Amino acid sequence: MWEIFYQSSNLFNHMRTHTGDTPFLCSECGKYFTFRSDLLRHLKSHTGEKPFSCPVCGKCFSLRSNLETHRRSHTGEKPYPCLECGKCFRFRSELGRHQVTHTGEKPFSCSECGKTFSQSSNLVTHKKTHTGDIPLLGSECVNSFHGHSHPSTHQRPHTEEKPFLCSVCGKCFSISSDLESHKRTHTGEKPFSCSECGKCFSESANLETHKRTHTKEKPFLCSECGKHFSFRSVLMRHLQSHTGEKPFSCPVCGKCFSLRSNLETHRRAHTGEKPYPCSECGKCFIFKSELARHQVTHTGEKPFSCSECGKSFSQSSALVTHKKTHRGVLPFLGSKHQQYIFMLLPS
Repeated sequence: MWEIFYQSSNLFNHMRTHTGDTPFLCSECGKYFTFRSDLLRHLKSHTGEKPFSCPVCGKCFSLRSNLETHRRSHTGEKPYPCLECGKCFRFRSELGRHQVTHTGEKPFSCSECGKTFSQSSNLVTHKKTHTGDIPLLGSECVNSFHGHSHPSTHQRPHTEEKPFLCSVCGKCFSISSDLESHKRTHTGEKPFSCSECGKCFSESANLETHKRTHTKEKPFLCSECGKHFSFRSVLMRHLQSHTGEKPFSCPVCGKCFSLRSNLETHRRAHTGEKPYPCSECGKCFIFKSELARHQVTHTGEKPFSCSECGKSFSQSSALVTHKKTHRGVLPFLGSKHQQYIFMLLPS
């Protein structure tokens, strides 16, 4: 099938994809490019120019595409889903690494012992066990050590070696402390308790995070507006109010949301799911707010009172409608729409 162009210049540019013609020369390094736009992007690698800055953290980039990729670290957007399990990733490269966990493919083999790996970086790390070159500085995550026993233990997450087996479910771990933490998911043990309220946690890190609810500590700062937050996840959600980005779209109607939780709530409008049941009568509701409004029909509570006549209502909307009778507006609900009949009240 022929590709059609409206301008001859576009046709000439396109033809280079077939001819391999590279007429655009970089005067700095002598490299050739097929398109002028590619040359202009390349030139920034020589000038060091980085005109695209992140509005959240101020980090600068030479290419707009790199900025867009970086912004996902703030928004949490993960546009690359795995077709096997549905897990989403921020970067295409992350998805590529993940996919081999489904295929079991290990294309990188050691020429010394024949051991195979799913990642080339793991093979590089493994080869050092043959050369005797085990660096005191972790080659993949720059953790430093003071003794020779620590690096070998530390290297296991990178080499895929998992010698610690859970006797309950068979899951394996590279570090014994990870196994101990995992075992608590079977025993239900929660050894870390809050001295303020007594709530218990299975992980010390979760306890430290919980303590902020008592201390009101807010260590996470928004560089855009200066607002502080107790939790990193709340800061990440807040940052989207500055970018205006709405990365979570409804697959049914296309409506977009800045938070995944808002999308999940919205999807109930399509699925009809009603996860909030009334404990009194069993009636179910789509939203928690609907359940709260319904529950006052059982308690008889009428917290909304009219300042004109003192009449009370269970719903604020009913009070608003009632107040119109004092302003001379009598609401009349038709079968399909609401009409207002204006009446002249006696003075």
